[in-house]
Amino acid sequence: MQFAKCEVRDVANAVLEPKEALEFVSRPSFGGMALFIGQVRDLNLGKSVVAVEYDVFMPLAVAGFEAIAGEARTVYGDGVAIYIGHAQGRLGVGGLAMVVAAASPHREEAFGACRQVVEAVKHTSPIWKREHYTDGSSQWSEGCALCGPEGAPGYTSRSVPPPRPR
Repeated sequence: MQFAKCEVRDVANAVLEPKEALEFVSRPSFGGMALFIGQVRDLNLGKSVVAVEYDVFMPLAVAGFEAIAGEARTVYGDGVAIYIGHAQGRLGVGGLAMVVAAASPHREEAFGACRQVVEAVKHTSPIWKREHYTDGSSQWSEGCALCGPEGAPGYTSRSVPPPRPR
């Protein structure tokens, strides 16, 4: 049985589906499932957003997602199932940019693994974001790809809680 699925979807062909993520991680022996959905919001840093364009270096992103899933399974247990999906292309407000699901026999591991994966994807993946604004302008987001969480804007030592020992 496969315990990790990692993919990048070109939104011109297919959107991310949270239901697929939950179906992938679900097991009869699992009592806890955690789901994170990242969607495009309409306001960022005081500017009205109409769309976001994600540029992804696919081979490196998928390999990175697989490593991230492996790290989470090392921390929270080999029995944790993980799904990581990220969009590539242009998404309007409300479009789904990232879907992460984690499941395990107990909720604590599912929550912890989901949070760890989301933060790692945000801070280490080769994904670039260009925001398009209502005034017709656009700008690449400074973001935090490839910088590590400690270099990310707004990072504090409390941003990513340490995993609890098993």
